[in-house]
Amino acid sequence: MTGDLGPAGRIVRAFIESKLTPLLVLTAIALGAFAVMNTPREEEPQIVVPMVDVFVELPGASAEEVENRLTIPLEKRMWEIPGVEYVYSVSMPGRAMTIVRFVVGEEEEASLVKVYEKLASGMDRIPRGAS
Repeated sequence: MTGDLGPAGRIVRAFIESKLTPLLVLTAIALGAFAVMNTPREEEPQIVVPMVDVFVELPGASAEEVENRLTIPLEKRMWEIPGVEYVYSVSMPGRAMTIVRFVVGEEEEASLVKVYEKLASGMDRIPRGAS
């Protein structure tokens, strides 16, 4: 019957018949428990992910017009800021919301200043009637 077994079958049979198998299993469980208990962890890590919400209004405009005239140009300008990781936007009739998320660890106050400066430097480019 051993002739029918392939290499994997012979290895399995050796482990099944060996008296060391329970010892190996207990050792693996003990090492796993030791690793879990000694891995450092924090219950409430202090991770800083600066995010800025920018709200822009264009009263009377459709969602498509808001997207074309406000949202897309605003997204492009926000991507120019160093340290920006993601830019999310939502266009609705008459208004748009853009969320600018910075890289983890960026200083929150400095990130706010960067967004403010970028918005202030582009005030001449916003459509008439937008706020």
